[in-house]
Amino acid sequence: MKLKLGARGSALSLAQAKLVTESLSGRVEVELVKIRTTGDRLSAAGSPIEWKGDFTRELDEALLDMRIDFAVHSLKDVPTEVPDGLVLAAVPPREDPRDVLVARPRRRFEELPPQARVGTASPRRRAQLLAARPDLEVLEARGNVDTRLSRVAEGRFDAIVLARAGLARLGRLEEVSEVLEPNLILPAIGQGALAIFARAGDEAVLSLLRTLDHAPSHREAEAERSLLAILEAGCKAPVAGLARARNGSVHITAGVFSPDGRKALREEGAGGAEDAALVGRTVGRKLLARGAAALIEEAGR
Repeated sequence: MKLKLGARGSALSLAQAKLVTESLSGRVEVELVKIRTTGDRLSAAGSPIEWKGDFTRELDEALLDMRIDFAVHSLKDVPTEVPDGLVLAAVPPREDPRDVLVARPRRRFEELPPQARVGTASPRRRAQLLAARPDLEVLEARGNVDTRLSRVAEGRFDAIVLARAGLARLGRLEEVSEVLEPNLILPAIGQGALAIFARAGDEAVLSLLRTLDHAPSHREAEAERSLLAILEAGCKAPVAGLARARNGSVHITAGVFSPDGRKALREEGAGGAEDAALVGRTVGRKLLARGAAALIEEAGR
């Protein structure tokens, strides 16, 4: 059997596609198909991403048009509403979901000087950075990982915040100054996880991809994405969440923040792993009951 795997052309996306291809080695021949997405074009132009689906839409279309047989995404880029005809076939073992600080000279977050310039394109990171250190100057840092790292090396920023998972998959963990714990910077929904999509009903492909699925990681994805769906938060909203599935149970911590970091709502919840989606929805409703919708609306203005 020969299958076509669709992926974006970025270094990180290609590294992720390689991981999936290697996992299928010896069982199927995989042809990589690079697809440029709206998100890639916006990112290259330094423009803001308006919708999560900007990084997935063209890959979804290629799947539905049968130009590819399956696609790999960073789960945090996948909208909660999946197009008709497609299914989340597998979530492989999740990488460490935490954020990291890359600083030059190398130092910890608490050691950054007053008014240090910290780069990020994420409203979620910006809000939490300012909540912890209102003295920081948080600046827009767009582009791929290489571009953002080069801006630190050039001295345009004193530090940047990135996902540890991306640096791990690119073999660049030596760049990290500090891993930021979730009590300081709560990660993005789905951060560190991969999502492999295929066509519904394509049982030959689906049965093969199911062998790549890691049940605890999939449960975490269900909890976090259910939370996000309840909150109806887009990519501009400072919303964060981290689920952990262990020993048959799932625990989730979630947060919604004002853009300036001055207001923060956090909630936690737990339940059986089989009820992961319900746990996420329950925590989402608790946040809404405490006023999360107003903070999300504020971020969208």
